[in-house]
Amino acid sequence: MNIVLAGMPGSGKTTISRLLAEALNMRLIDTDEEIIKKYGAITDIFDKFGEECFRNLESQVVNEVCGESGAVISTGGGTLLRPENRAAFKNNGKIVYLKTGVENLVARVGGGEGRPLLAGDAQNKIRELYIKRAPVYEAAADITVETDGVCPEDIAALIAERIK
Repeated sequence: MNIVLAGMPGSGKTTISRLLAEALNMRLIDTDEEIIKKYGAITDIFDKFGEECFRNLESQVVNEVCGESGAVISTGGGTLLRPENRAAFKNNGKIVYLKTGVENLVARVGGGEGRPLLAGDAQNKIRELYIKRAPVYEAAADITVETDGVCPEDIAALIAERIK
């Protein structure tokens, strides 16, 4: 079984997945890192080929990593938007939604550097994405963890406890 961390950009997926994998002695897979290894910088993919191409590559990576077992998987913020990705993750894992308030997300992502969908007006764009994505995360989640005001170590410990 895999543990899949999902949530908005700035929700702590990368940090918490690292801590959780260490705590549970599981492998860590970051879907964004896998995309970068195979296809190059995400911003370059968006710039040259657009979001649809990126999402297609992302779905390919999701199918590959879902063939693994015993991993903590950190996803990109939009990965769960495709029903086939949600189904693939649920087939061999539990989806954990890192629920973070909009104001905290805005504070964490700053100007949105390195995040193609937040380029320009990151604060308003994060709010728009939240409205679209939060219901998808909620519906897909096996476990929802509120992250506001909680340190990453405590969040990882809580997830580990709830998974067992």
